[in-house]
Parts: sequence; structure tokens; C-alpha cells
Amino acid sequence: MKTAVFSARPYDRRYLGETNARDHSRDDFEFAYFDVGLDASTVGLASGFDAVCAFVNDRLDAPVLRALHALGVRAVLLRCAGFNNVDVAAAEQLGLFVARVPAYSPEAVAEHALALIMTLNRQTHRAYNRVREGNFMLDGLLGRTLHGRTVGIVGTGKIGLATARIMKGLGCAVLGFDPYPSPAFAEIGEAVALDELLTCADIVSLHCPLTPETHHLINEESLARMKPGAMLVNTSRGGLVNTDAVVRALKSRHLGHLAIDVYEQESALFFQDLSGEIIDDDLFQRLMTFPNVLVTGHQGFFTVEALQEICSITLGNLADFANGVECSNRVTTA
Repeated sequence: MKTAVFSARPYDRRYLGETNARDHSRDDFEFAYFDVGLDASTVGLASGFDAVCAFVNDRLDAPVLRALHALGVRAVLLRCAGFNNVDVAAAEQLGLFVARVPAYSPEAVAEHALALIMTLNRQTHRAYNRVREGNFMLDGLLGRTLHGRTVGIVGTGKIGLATARIMKGLGCAVLGFDPYPSPAFAEIGEAVALDELLTCADIVSLHCPLTPETHHLINEESLARMKPGAMLVNTSRGGLVNTDAVVRALKSRHLGHLAIDVYEQESALFFQDLSGEIIDDDLFQRLMTFPNVLVTGHQGFFTVEALQEICSITLGNLADFANGVECSNRVTTA
């Protein structure tokens, strides 16, 4: 079973290799790693492979899937939870097996959301740079005590629940919105309508998948309903947020802080070193000029434990495909 791994980084090679050697040494799995992302221009690299392993910003639309099928590929393994980058209907028509990693170390992403909140609230990133330059003044570093604040969790799945538990542990009041509410959330906070959450929360943290219904969930209208000076945090998918609207809300001083680990156009930026390049994304560059904006490059998942779990589940999905058994993580339109 030969698998082409796209958007491969050194840590992918390490943890996929270690997991394969530990758990699937008898399954005759063979991997080839490609640094480039999977799209129409690189799909030819999959020639001669039985499966491809893709990541969040790889493009698996109908033309790419048809090309993969023509090359003899029969399985698409997503080493991520989201599958908004896959034309699932086209995959089904072609008879392609598609599987994902539905949940992996939700605490990893939840803890990163907390890190973003605390860093931006207490300005520790700015304080770090000041002290290194010998500047010990506190002006401009004033934060707010999180204890007693209201946090709104949009999406109360496993990651949303983990984030809610952390914020409750800090003494925050927790509100949650989810069209499919989790019974476990009732023990942590209060389930409310989205409008009420936006109106009442000092911090709004997004933990929902990107679907046609949630695309630009945060837009000009929803931002206007948020409390003046509130903080918006997104560690889910960039497309949940209309970046143009966010920039306008920041410029008007209505949105107090923005912390994002994802970005609408991140596929052209994230997971690569552009430090010696000119970034021609004007909207991203505008975001970076705000002192009350904190951006990280999609690293919420990036812990040892999460990588181990992602690789273990991904290879388990591959084993299900190879053995022709039912896979609980298979992605379908049903």
C-alpha cells in the first residue's frame, strides 16, 4: 500500500514513520513525502500511489479528485478534522475512500486558544520585546482580570468543551452556542442563542467547522452585535470570519482585540518560511499593523500528543481501507 503524503513537514515524516513502525510494521505500508501541497498543479506526483495523505490547505476539489482517480489513487486520508477542502460528493461518485481524524487532543487547541487570550489580554508579547530592549515601563500593557468575565464559546464539540472547562476554571462565566448542543456543556455553562452570546460575551471564541452555513459567521452584522471592546478568538477555520469586516471593526475601535490561529487566505502563507519574501496579501499585512491583533500560523494542533494521535488515527484509517473493513472515520455525504 503506497501512500503519497502532501504538505509534508519534518514532524509529519517523524511521527508517521514512528507510528507506522510501531503499530503497522506488518501492514506493508510505504510512504513518499512531498513538501508541496496537493492541487491541480501537483496532482501528477500521486502517479503510482494507492492513496494520498493530505492536510488542511490541500485542495481536493472535483478536478483534482478526478485526476487522482485516473492515476489509480483510491483513498484520500485527511490528517485533520475538517474536510471543507474536499468535494465529498465528487469523491463518492468516483468511489474514492475518504477518511479524516475527527478528534485529536482537543485540549491542545483549547490550550492554544487560552494562550492567545492571555497573551493578548496581558500584552505579554509586547512586554517580552520591551524588556529585551531594557524598557520596563508598564504604559500600554494594561490588561483586564479574566476572573468574572463572560466567555462565549461558539461550537460546543470536543474542542469547545475543553475550552469552556478551562475558562470556567479561571472563574469566567461561560455561554455556549451550538445548533447541535452537547449535553456535557450543561455542566459547564449556559446554552444561549448566538445573538445573546455575541451581545453578552467579553470574549468570543470560535470552535465550529467551516460549512456553507458557518461561512463568514462573523461578519459586519455579527460584529456590530458584539460588546464594544470585546475580544474575538478563532482557532477553527479562517473562513468563519470575514476579514474585511474585522478590519473595519478594528479601525472603528468597536472590536477590542483579535486573536487568530487561522486565516481565510492562509494556504498561500502558513506552513512555510516567508521571512525573506514580500508578502503581497494586503489584507493580512493590514491586520499585522494593529497592536491589538495577535496572529499565529495554525499551530493550535501542534503538540507531541496531538501529532501522535493524528498519525495513529490516520494510519488506522489506512489500515481499514487496506483490509476492506468499515471505517468509523469515513467521510460521506450521508
